[in-house]
Amino acid sequence: MGTGQLTIDLDAIAANWTALDALSGSGTETGAVVKANGYGLGAGRVARALAHAGARRFFVAQAEEGSAIRNALGRGPEIYVFSGHMRGDTDMLGDLELIPMLNSIDQLTRHLEALPQSPFGIQLDTGMNRLGMEPGEWTAVRDVAVPRKPRLIMSHLASADEPESPQNKAQVQLFRELTSGCGIPRSLGATGGILLGADYHFELTRPGIGLYGGLPFRDARQAVQLDLPVIQTGVVLKGESVGYNATWQAPVDTPTATVGAGYADGILRGLSGKLSLWADGVECPVLGRVSMDLVVADISGLSHEPRVLSLLCPEQGIDAVAAAADTIGYEILTALGPRYARRYSGRAG
Repeated sequence: MGTGQLTIDLDAIAANWTALDALSGSGTETGAVVKANGYGLGAGRVARALAHAGARRFFVAQAEEGSAIRNALGRGPEIYVFSGHMRGDTDMLGDLELIPMLNSIDQLTRHLEALPQSPFGIQLDTGMNRLGMEPGEWTAVRDVAVPRKPRLIMSHLASADEPESPQNKAQVQLFRELTSGCGIPRSLGATGGILLGADYHFELTRPGIGLYGGLPFRDARQAVQLDLPVIQTGVVLKGESVGYNATWQAPVDTPTATVGAGYADGILRGLSGKLSLWADGVECPVLGRVSMDLVVADISGLSHEPRVLSLLCPEQGIDAVAAAADTIGYEILTALGPRYARRYSGRAG
C-alpha cells in the first residue's frame, strides 16, 4: 500500500472526554467540539465515541458540518453551529434540528423571522473580537432574546492557554456581567478554560483539542498513530545530496528510506531539516526538503530495513511535531490529509 495509515484510538478520545468531564465538576455538563471533521479524524466515528462516553451536546463550525454529526447520531443529541444562522442555512438548520449560535442582531432577526419556533443560542464577544455580539448589541436585544429561552449563551476565551494572562479574568468578569440574572445555561470554557478552574466552567464546558490528545491538556491520552509506508531504501554516498535544492549533503555514507507522504498529506514543508520519523523506538531524522508526496529519512540507527516509519507515535505526538514547525497541535492534526487510510481502534463508537 502506497498511502500512510492513520490509526485513531476512539477509546482514548472517549477517555479524554471522561477526564475533562470530571475536571468540569459535578454541577457542569460537558459537551464536545467535533468541528473540522472531528479535528481531521472523522466526525461521525468520533461523535459516536463521544456520545457513547456520555456527551449530549456537540459543537461544529458550520451547518454543513452539523449534517454529518446528525447523520451519525440521529435525533436527540443537540448540535450547535458556531457560525450561527447564515444566509442559505435556514432549511438545513430546520430540517436537521441544528442550533445556531447567533452572532449578531442581523442573525437574530433572520432566525426569528425564518424559524420562529426553532431553538437557538447566543454567542457574545467578551474580548476575542472574532465572533459574537458586542456588549452594546447584546444590551439592545437582551430583552427580546432572553424571553425566547435560548438554549445556551456562550463566549470564547482568547488566552486560556496562558493561565496568568489578565485577559482571562477580564473576560470571565465581563461574561458574568452580561449574563447575570438571565437564567439561561452558559458556556465559556473550552479545553483551556476547563483547566483554569471552576470560575470558568459555568453550566456547560465544551472541550475540543484536549479530546484529541493535544495541549494544553497535558494528561490527555494520545489518540492517533500515523505510519508511513517505505517505498524505497538505499544508501546516499558521502558527498551526495538529498531532495530539492540539495539542502542536505551526506557527511558519510548514509542508509536512507523514502516514505510515501509529504506536504500534500499535512507534513508541512517548513518541517524540512527539523523533523524526525521513528521506527521501533529509534529516531530517524528527515533529510533534505519535504516534498509534495515523499520524505527521505536517515535509517542508519536501525538494524533492519523498515516497512514503515511513523510520524505520530508514542515517541512523538502532535505537539512535538507542532513545536518543530513553530505552530500548534491543532494545525498538525487538522492538516492530516485525505490520502491516509483511516483505521479505528477501540470499542467506543
